[in-house]
Order: sequence, then C-alpha cells, then structure tokens
Amino acid sequence: MAEMVGRRLYSCCNCRNQVALHDDVITKSFQGRNGRAFLFSHARNIMVGPKEDRQLMTGLHTVADIYCCDCREVLGWKYERAYEEIQKYKEGKFILEKLKIDKENW
Repeated sequence: MAEMVGRRLYSCCNCRNQVALHDDVITKSFQGRNGRAFLFSHARNIMVGPKEDRQLMTGLHTVADIYCCDCREVLGWKYERAYEEIQKYKEGKFILEKLKIDKENW
C-alpha cells in the first residue's frame, strides 16, 4: 500500500486508506451513483474489478468498478473505454464518489 505523507489527499471513508491526491483532481462536477463525484487522473491503493459496458449520463462506456484495497468498499469506477469521440478524454481516468472519500491534511 502506497502512503502519501504530508500532501492534501483523499482516503476511503470506511477505513482511511489513502486513495488519491488532491493534485490529481481533474474536475469535481461529475455525477456518481450516490451523488456528486470527482474525476481523477490517478488513484492509488485500489483494486479494479471486471470491465462491463454501462449506460451513463454521457452515453455508453466500458467501465470497471474500483474498490479500496483494504476494506473492499466500492469507491467509484475506472473509465476503460468511451464510445463517443467527445468522451475519449475520460479513458484511463477514475471516478471517486464524494460520499465514499474523506479529505486528509487540509
């Protein structure tokens, strides 16, 4: 498990496992399953589940749910493939739901 000491970051709300740096936030204006979500360029200390096609608000995408590697809490998903050209910027990026993460070192 990678530890990110002294930097503003986000951790799993369930077990406090550090999952993302504030510097990796691309935008905070996404919608998750349970409300607001953030789009990140990177996520750490996670496990990526199986890929599946999912119809989202912005169209069809291939995504994989992401889980905290400590407690197995579902935190969001990873965009594996976007079928529409305008959505390609999401590929390889991570959605973390605001309700599933907490701020640390703020």
